[in-house]
Amino acid sequence: MTIAGRTSAESRQPRRPAAIAGSSMKTIIEPFRIKTVEPIRMTTREQRETILQHAGFNLFLVQAEDVLIDLLTDSGTGAMSAEQWAGVMRADESYAGAKSFTRFEERLRSITGFDHILPTHQGRASERILFALLGGKGRVVPNNAHFDTTQANIEHSGAQAINLPIPEASDPTNRHPFKGNVNVEALEALIADVGADRIPCIMITVTNNSGGGQPVSLQNIKDVRRVCDQHGLPLILDACRFAENAYFIKLREEGQQDRPVADIVREMFDLADGATISAKKDGIVNIGGVLLLRNADLLRRASELLILTEGYTTYGGLAGRDLEAMAQGFEEVLHEDYLQYRIRSTGYLGDKLLEAGIQIVEPPGGHAIYVDAKHLCPHIPQAQFPGQAVVCALYRLGGIRACEIGSVMFGGKGHAPPAMELVRLAIPRRVYTQSHIDYVIEVFRDVKQMAPELRPLRIIEQPPALRHFTARFEEL
Repeated sequence: MTIAGRTSAESRQPRRPAAIAGSSMKTIIEPFRIKTVEPIRMTTREQRETILQHAGFNLFLVQAEDVLIDLLTDSGTGAMSAEQWAGVMRADESYAGAKSFTRFEERLRSITGFDHILPTHQGRASERILFALLGGKGRVVPNNAHFDTTQANIEHSGAQAINLPIPEASDPTNRHPFKGNVNVEALEALIADVGADRIPCIMITVTNNSGGGQPVSLQNIKDVRRVCDQHGLPLILDACRFAENAYFIKLREEGQQDRPVADIVREMFDLADGATISAKKDGIVNIGGVLLLRNADLLRRASELLILTEGYTTYGGLAGRDLEAMAQGFEEVLHEDYLQYRIRSTGYLGDKLLEAGIQIVEPPGGHAIYVDAKHLCPHIPQAQFPGQAVVCALYRLGGIRACEIGSVMFGGKGHAPPAMELVRLAIPRRVYTQSHIDYVIEVFRDVKQMAPELRPLRIIEQPPALRHFTARFEEL
């Protein structure tokens, strides 16, 4: 059978781009057409000032309708394709054994090679189940860099989350191609210090979200796998952005340029014993998650927890339509024309900010650009949240919502100040055009001009964990 001149088998293969990112192409062309549009509400500077004060200078507490360009997160904010919406309509909503689960399971199995696949309502649900089983008081979980919910779920279990980035990761100007790598020497030293019996697993976050969206090399994953094998420890991937990481491997790692991204993805997962995935990132859906496991006993116990807190094992707290959208999204994210557009358009924002004299974490990451708030606001002490000051300025001047990744998110009681004070501009998938990004660049130029006038902040209300979501501030 042929489809538009191709065999049906050929039509299922991930598409290869005509040219790779960083080539001589001048214009970034979105590999899609816009079919449905959503209006954006325009606000004035005076309105935004009032909104900001009512929200306690926390952009998480600002209503979405009051935001012009929303770069708070790329999680669950992407635009679904026509094929994904078609899947929503044909979904099987049966409680157990639905056809939609079968399609979801088959797609994940073909991509990752894992046989044991559990759906969850989002990535942090996968983390909670995993560390309810592997965590506990006295245990230590190393990673290149835990993100906020991963760290919180580990600590909630009583365990300790340890970050082991390479030295280059803390220097925003260093252009190491794989700044997300695990520091293997530090990992081996940690195991020697605390003992392998206290380490339930070793994690790698791909890409490294809290460290600037930086990728992890395939060789580094292999090196960590070797350490795991030496000490009998399982390797778990935090694989929210596995496709973007694989595309960076294709672009930057020696010997990988001619490989299909799908093959690199499969090798990444073949090296792991398990994975947590928020499908709201590289699944290109608005809700959904995955827990992948190889160990049958761990699967049994995870399934019991899933049924207790999420739902039956063939729906995991999701509707059948969500499973259909995930199955299609995980296929589309491996299209290399999409990945070329995704990585190149993010890099465009980073390159233009650098040209404007605004220091970012270099080289540009895949899902976001991270601005160095310390460099932009040297007059604001780290304890008075320079990143949050920049976040507020972006909203005041242009209605842009961004996210602080620094002392607000990772500081506080019991935590050392982070090495970098960053502002993350996370770009939703298939949502904004280049003109939207050009507007962000223009506003950031204005923020740079007024940076010496930005005021520090202090926290006046905060919860005991994950304070960045609900804390309230006042300007000093």
